Amino acid sequence: MEIVAVIDFETTGLSPAQGDRATEVAAVIVQGGRIVDRYQSLMNAGVPIPPFIESLTGISNAMVRAAPPAGEVMQAVADFVGHYPLVAHNAAFDSKFWDAELARIGQRRQQAFVCSLLLSRRLLPQAPSHKLGALVEYAQLPVAGRYHRALADAEMAASLLLRLSDELRARHRVAEVSVDLLQRIQRTPKAQLARCFV
Repeated sequence: MEIVAVIDFETTGLSPAQGDRATEVAAVIVQGGRIVDRYQSLMNAGVPIPPFIESLTGISNAMVRAAPPAGEVMQAVADFVGHYPLVAHNAAFDSKFWDAELARIGQRRQQAFVCSLLLSRRLLPQAPSHKLGALVEYAQLPVAGRYHRALADAEMAASLLLRLSDELRARHRVAEVSVDLLQRIQRTPKAQLARCFV
């Protein structure tokens, strides 16, 4: 597979359209079947963190107040990933925040997202759940740290991506796993998956 950047955000809520902002971002670069580089930072967007989110993530308002400004962090992480294809677990969520935070610094995303959640639904349909934690347990992947912290979740999503690539090679006899193939798989209904491998 070509080099990819697996990203994860922690946020104040579910939707940037409703005024929610990122509180933490991480990206890991995956090359040659392993993580070769990492970026992580808390980010101060000047938006209070609700108590429920603070208990979920462990990220407090005090931590974010002491963090660099959101725009500075977003520029740094965008520079870090460059033009590598992006991967996230539940990319529908992370891509919204990536695009919204980029727009605030006058930039637009050029690359597409691969979604490890959609891929896992197609390639590991027998898993009891397709939440990241459940898939890590099901596939016996290493737990990289506390769930709902950006770097740990990005690292575990990267491990999941590599496991899904192994699944493609072993079960579907795919010689070369590419980002293009992964994007086709995530767009294809489960019942029609075989057409991705002809």
